[in-house]
Amino acid sequence: MKSVLVTGGAGFIGSHLVDALLSRGCEVGVLDDFSTGTESNLSPNLNRVRLHRGSITDRNFTRIAVSGYGAVLHDAARVNVTHSVEDPVDTNHVNVEGTLNLLEAARDSGVQTFVYASSSSVYGETEKLPKEESMPPMPVSPYAVSKLAGENYCKVFSSVYGLKTVSLRYFNVYGPRQKSGPYSGVIPAFVKGALAGERLVISGDGTQTRDFVYVKDVVRANLLCLDSALKGGEVYNVGSNQRTSINEVARLVYKLTGNKNTTPNHVPPRRGDVLHSYADITRISSELGYEPSYTIESGLMEVVEWWRSSSLVS
Repeated sequence: MKSVLVTGGAGFIGSHLVDALLSRGCEVGVLDDFSTGTESNLSPNLNRVRLHRGSITDRNFTRIAVSGYGAVLHDAARVNVTHSVEDPVDTNHVNVEGTLNLLEAARDSGVQTFVYASSSSVYGETEKLPKEESMPPMPVSPYAVSKLAGENYCKVFSSVYGLKTVSLRYFNVYGPRQKSGPYSGVIPAFVKGALAGERLVISGDGTQTRDFVYVKDVVRANLLCLDSALKGGEVYNVGSNQRTSINEVARLVYKLTGNKNTTPNHVPPRRGDVLHSYADITRISSELGYEPSYTIESGLMEVVEWWRSSSLVS
């Protein structure tokens, strides 16, 4: 693929996709409304991308933005479970209607491949681990419902219209450029807090587990989708092949930052969160050749170094 549009390209995951595509020599477009993404995430590549500043909820805008690209990597979304519980209508508007706008534009403009950033949240709480793509989805939050709806639209656009789509069920993605805030993931909150000498705050008892996948491994999964001869409508897990408790993440963050205040503060669990999440990556490994390169500790080392050098840390 020589011309690729990245939606949400100024965001955490999207900007890493932009970096990788530019390093391949691709012509890269970025579609972003900058509600959460920043131009600094695209630096120093801002002058090397074609910037489409606007929202995926604008149907006419998406038609214009998508035109001329051979592939779309769709990562623009409302990404937080808590926000979806507080405002399910907004989450549906962006994640479902916005995705449908993009699929329609991609179909009509002759896009060859459409890669959709889905989520492990579609599985919900399952007795069986690891979670396999063949399991029936059981979403427990509006966010998860919205991501599953996007997957289903991708499948339908593949089977009905012939648009080659693939949905990647990201597990818990982390890495440099991930923001710390009320709607962020646990890792940036932990690292920023630990570097400031604070006690880490853990929702629940900390025994809940996650499959934390480093952002560069997620990028690799996307690139494999562009390089592979997919039939269309496929769904793949993207994980690390490793299951880690929140308590263990806190221990590693304390260790890597040198924070001696090692007694975390436990608060009530968040609504809509699942207790355990762990990806079976057999399908994406066998069909696309995906293998994760980072362990949780090696990934955290890079995150800590990024935060140390970032102006976000005072």
